[in-house]
Amino acid sequence: MLKKLLPGLLLAQLLVNNAYAQGFLKTSGTKIVNEKNENILLRGMGLGGWMLQEGYMLRVNGEGQQYKVRERLTTLAGAEKTQAFYDAWLANHTRRTDVDSLKAWGFNSIRLPIHYNLYTLPIEQEPVAGQHTWLNKGFDMTDSLLAWCKANEMYLILDLHAAPGGQGNDLNISDRNPAHPSLWDSRAQQEKTIALWRKLADRYKNEPWIGAYDILNEPNWGFEDPADKNGLKEKKNAPLKALMQEITAAIREVDQRHIIIIEGNGWGNNYNGILPPWDKNMVLSYHKYWNYNDQASIAHIIKTRDEYNVPVWLGETGENSNVWFTECIRLLERNNIGWSWWPLKKLGNNNPLEIPMNKNYQQILDFWAGKGPQPSAEDAYQGMMQLAADSRLENNILHRDVVDAMIRQPFQPNAIPYQPNIIKGKTIIAAVNYDLGPNGAAYYDKDTANYRISNPQLQGGNRGRTYRNDGVDIRKEGDTYMVTNFEAGEWLQYTLQIDQKGKYTFTPSAAEGISVWVDGKPVAGAVQLSKGRHVLRVQADAGDHTIKEIVVERK
Repeated sequence: MLKKLLPGLLLAQLLVNNAYAQGFLKTSGTKIVNEKNENILLRGMGLGGWMLQEGYMLRVNGEGQQYKVRERLTTLAGAEKTQAFYDAWLANHTRRTDVDSLKAWGFNSIRLPIHYNLYTLPIEQEPVAGQHTWLNKGFDMTDSLLAWCKANEMYLILDLHAAPGGQGNDLNISDRNPAHPSLWDSRAQQEKTIALWRKLADRYKNEPWIGAYDILNEPNWGFEDPADKNGLKEKKNAPLKALMQEITAAIREVDQRHIIIIEGNGWGNNYNGILPPWDKNMVLSYHKYWNYNDQASIAHIIKTRDEYNVPVWLGETGENSNVWFTECIRLLERNNIGWSWWPLKKLGNNNPLEIPMNKNYQQILDFWAGKGPQPSAEDAYQGMMQLAADSRLENNILHRDVVDAMIRQPFQPNAIPYQPNIIKGKTIIAAVNYDLGPNGAAYYDKDTANYRISNPQLQGGNRGRTYRNDGVDIRKEGDTYMVTNFEAGEWLQYTLQIDQKGKYTFTPSAAEGISVWVDGKPVAGAVQLSKGRHVLRVQADAGDHTIKEIVVERK
């Protein structure tokens, strides 16, 4: 037995030694470095939806705060069964296999969005006002996640996503209940926030694989002008700065080594009145969604970085097409800015993992949307528990195209096969299985990404929001996926492996207005091909087409 255990024990010891040899991250001018002074570029993923469900991640329209969703589920299935759902969700959503997968794909860090109510009671539930009752659940979950990160030599960044009382008027983000005093309206809420960070820092002060403390996610509040409810135009941000300084002081009472990350108002981007930094080991975070990926789009944060000689980290971005992802990562890394994508998984296709929909849960959504009858308590419970089970990685839909767009394509802008496509005799290739690669290399589409913040007219991407996350439009009918809105000038590429030399024909399911190209040359009828690799392109020359498949046949 000892011989069987020894390799594992040795490995564990090596990991521990390696962890401490790596050292704590710290700032050095505008860089984040390790204790060897090596530049560290964080390539991370946020675990949105685990501790804190935002309604859109569950396809809930309206009243998307987690506490509201929970109340509505309780109405349908009862308190006991709803608690069973949330217990299963927390147990299933993020596990060791998720962290192992992120490491294998090429990520080196994880951002954990914390909901405070897993760590301490809300102030209105405290038995003694002003005291802090600590809960084991959140700390135990964080301990487990940290252990998985250490085993994979990945940095874990703690992010207070839902602060006591809620830190903004965008209610879903922080699960804020407007019936209770907000973080900004209550000193008790602020004191609980400060105490939580001191507790976390004291617990993890000796953990070098904790990369940083992201102390307050996306504050969005109009302090001086309530009409500016998300704080986009705030000039002073005095209450935000004061609270972040108090949190910093509480952390530094127990932990002198970890990086502290701050975020501006207006969802992390408005730093008016907040700077200069007040700690020698501080990083500025900003968030970026739905705008252009050019130098001008980050000029403001680059200017701030250089003016104050402080590192910048893109703490949250995503929710777009693969084209946008690749563009953004190229831009960031060209400017030595690390990043954390959002999120790893949800019900939806524009992330690495997708939680599938089930029939009973869809009944719940239909009822809430006024599109169907109220499901029975048992059907609702079955739908909830199936959803929790399907949040496990082995039940998720893996979107390899998303991972490829983030990890490979920014640096290797060539096309690679989506699947082997070994051609033997007559072979049917699904149109949606075109090659992996950037727009212009694996396919060409005219409306590829959502840039609505920069230009409201540019809200492209996959219109069907299914199967893949490129610019190509894909629709599902029954169990079949097909390319739709295939317009003049657009094309799809497929890498083929011809098993035997001979003459071959290529027949798309939509033929009129479509041309076929093999190895860069247009073909009509049968074409002689040698054994080995060949490249097929199907191009729309006129019209607007739907293509289900391409039939390749040896004559």
